[in-house]
Amino acid sequence: MIRTIRIEGFKSLATLSLELGRVNCFIGANGVGKSNILEAIGVLGAAANGTVDDESLRRRGVRPGLPRLYKSSFEAGRVPPHIALAAEGEEVEMYRVSLLNPLENPQPAWTFKTEYLTDGITDIVSEGVRSSKRINPAAGLAALKVVDLETESPALRLMQALQGYSIYTPDTFTLRGLIADQQSREPVGLSGGQLADAFAALRKNGLSKDEDLLESVVELIDWVEDIQTTTAAGSLLSPSVPRSKTVLKFTDRFMKKGRNTLTSHDASEGALYVLFCAVLCLSPNAPRLLAIDNLDQALNPRLVARLTAKLGPWLSHGGQQRQMMFTAHNPAVLDGLDLEDDEIRLFAVDRDSDGHTVVNRITLTENLLKLNKDYPLSRLWLMGHLGAVPNV
Repeated sequence: MIRTIRIEGFKSLATLSLELGRVNCFIGANGVGKSNILEAIGVLGAAANGTVDDESLRRRGVRPGLPRLYKSSFEAGRVPPHIALAAEGEEVEMYRVSLLNPLENPQPAWTFKTEYLTDGITDIVSEGVRSSKRINPAAGLAALKVVDLETESPALRLMQALQGYSIYTPDTFTLRGLIADQQSREPVGLSGGQLADAFAALRKNGLSKDEDLLESVVELIDWVEDIQTTTAAGSLLSPSVPRSKTVLKFTDRFMKKGRNTLTSHDASEGALYVLFCAVLCLSPNAPRLLAIDNLDQALNPRLVARLTAKLGPWLSHGGQQRQMMFTAHNPAVLDGLDLEDDEIRLFAVDRDSDGHTVVNRITLTENLLKLNKDYPLSRLWLMGHLGAVPNV
């Protein structure tokens, strides 16, 4: 797994170092830079894949914008000469890069200033190599070198995790199949447009063999008796309704037999968001490192707490190297986090007096444990004991 992320000079992130676990939750007021953290890793992932440009960033869920706006710009302090990003794994393997995109003449493709890749023992790409004039400044060297690495190389695993990284942002209309997903990344599309196909594949290859695992998903949707998919939805949908080839089919346990089947067009959006998260955690086609922006949207507070509690077990079932980051605004999310498990980590995000994004990991200190006996974490957040609240 990726254990450390370092970011310098990206948007509101002047200097930031993060120590990650398996499940990583970021809370904070609107506009403090939570999404910027996810996007900085998206830029690092694009660099690991060899090209940083508008298309490579959009494919990873990074919000489109003028290239010059990605670089930090604060009233106090100078504009940094470059954006520096790094990721380090469990065996001290590391990928580090600094990227240039001039303010006055930004280029469609960012250029590499320095690049470094090591497996913890051997330098696979050394920083000084990029000084050669024969090297294309817009092409990453590490992306070329990884094809020669052994399958078990920790540097290869690190690069593959970065290359596959995506930021998923579910959207109700896309989940229902009413509009097309603009980015069809595995397994569900960045906005959920491939949810039905992804769930069908998961049910066929995984959930059908593990009834307890299927039940752990279905039990979160209290009105559902079963969830299937179908390619023959003509009798379930109006001919005027747009649809994908595969359609989700929910059986409502409270309705009369023969009239108790709903599709994603009629089911509650909360059910779709639950399935979206479950598929991302459990699907073998999901990235080893992924992010969900605003995981808690459209979900009831009790439901989101139950869902959050399942993320760790689901990710572990999907693979021992799987990691997730997500942002949230609903306080109930915190009540699903087992902070006694070191792999479940909560980060409070704020901005300091200079406007820089600062991140503090929330751990169960003696004082917090004492308060937690009387109040859940959700309440302690609202009361201001965890920080990460708007100054309004």
